[in-house]
Amino acid sequence: METADALDLRQSLRVYAPTPISCQARHSILQKAIGSPTAGALMLYAILEIEDQAIKEELSVLCDHQPFIARAPWLTLFAADYFRLWNAWRDLGFTPSRKPGTGDLMLAVSDALIAAQTAVIAAQDMGIGSCYIGDIIENAERIRALLRLPDYVFPAVLLCFGYPPEGYTRSKTLRLQPEEIIHKNTYQLKDISVLAGQAAERGFKKFNAAFSHEMTRSVEVWLSGWRNFD
Repeated sequence: METADALDLRQSLRVYAPTPISCQARHSILQKAIGSPTAGALMLYAILEIEDQAIKEELSVLCDHQPFIARAPWLTLFAADYFRLWNAWRDLGFTPSRKPGTGDLMLAVSDALIAAQTAVIAAQDMGIGSCYIGDIIENAERIRALLRLPDYVFPAVLLCFGYPPEGYTRSKTLRLQPEEIIHKNTYQLKDISVLAGQAAERGFKKFNAAFSHEMTRSVEVWLSGWRNFD
């Protein structure tokens, strides 16, 4: 499949054929992810392959009660990771002038998401579907304990991978038009009437939903650990 075709065809997949994803396919996808663009070639991310079924079941509950997560043939967490670099500095006897801050976190999250999207497109190119799970940032205390995440490690996104069932079809969710998204040189005010339909209503419901409130609370917990780590 051509990369452009993979980008056009890719959509979230939440039902999976029983076909397992081979070790070779996983290795190929992860190798491409690791080859992604990265800030300063530091690769400020970690990738966790979640294979323990009990952990998958727990994650499906903690991530806003989505059972399909536990049924995904391959589950991966892409995490922003400053812990690895911080420990390396300590081992080498380097003395940083400051602790990693929120700017460092944002850079590491960008690294993790670039790698995740590369994995998604590499998988799509091989006929393997995927679904992003942003809810991984909810329930910070329980997620941290479940996955043994140290401070300076932030779970940027959980990804479900699997082959689509035979004959599976689904229409892609409508997107806004380019003129409603793209700005030239500076930010311009857009006609809000274009947002008066389903996109605005869906966004409003999500913004006010309980999981959205929990995400905001959890991010503060993650940031607290990030700021206070010794």
